[in-house]
Amino acid sequence: MSRRSMSARRLRRAMNWWPPYLFAGVRVVHLAEDWSSVRVRLRLHRFNSNYVGTHFGGSLFAMSDPFWMLLVMNRLGRDYIVWDKAGEIDFVSPGRGDVFADFKLTEERLEEIREATADGGKALPWFENDVVAPDGTVVARVRKQLYVRRKQRDGQREPVRTDSAAATGQQAEG
Repeated sequence: MSRRSMSARRLRRAMNWWPPYLFAGVRVVHLAEDWSSVRVRLRLHRFNSNYVGTHFGGSLFAMSDPFWMLLVMNRLGRDYIVWDKAGEIDFVSPGRGDVFADFKLTEERLEEIREATADGGKALPWFENDVVAPDGTVVARVRKQLYVRRKQRDGQREPVRTDSAAATGQQAEG
């Protein structure tokens, strides 16, 4: 079974045993069966704390890394190519205990992506989420940019054609 056809429940279990998450203390505590939301927890322990005893920044970013791509990929389906393109993190306050990140993908956001890619072009949407302590204190703000494009029927991406390329029968670069 490919990862793209894996159920949300199976993927959640697999990710919780995935060595980079297991040893970093990252735990997927909820993954909606319809791929609309995820909740992730990071516990502070000696393997993910920094020199001053707070959460290591790499662990804070890692807990947020794959989820926007996974949600968008599974909600759009096999007719789309979805990749991570860029990421940013802003450290707001020290994380000294458990921290959480919530990801919620709305149908409106998916519709924006569908419209932007309807002509075969790419979309580069940004998604944001906060990493927060149990009391609501923001520990970090994370931004991720995705690359999204519709596939051709044979599974490859649609070429982007300009009017001049279409008129001469040439394929434009996309």
